[in-house]
Amino acid sequence: MESELKSLVQALRDFAQARAWEPYHSPKNLASALSVEAAELLEHFQWLTEAQSRSLDPAKRAEVGAEMADVFLYLLQLADKLDIDLIDAARRKMIVNARKYPVPVDPPT
Repeated sequence: MESELKSLVQALRDFAQARAWEPYHSPKNLASALSVEAAELLEHFQWLTEAQSRSLDPAKRAEVGAEMADVFLYLLQLADKLDIDLIDAARRKMIVNARKYPVPVDPPT
């Protein structure tokens, strides 16, 4: 998976370079764009019930997938600009979360 991420990051670099977008891809701008895309993702669920949000029709599911891809791609670009290994950061965060939220002794049934 890490090699696939590296390949995708390189494709994003090439895409931006071919369009001369690098000057606009500062960490601040990428974080802003990421936030906008996350809001566009949320918009698809805004007025749905919990049950409706779990059973999207194929067209809506495709739209949600496209928004998720936008969020993912901006996050990859931001990590690339800041030289952050997202896989490593995610693994470290999971360790922190496991300590912060231990498994209950008597889990709810």
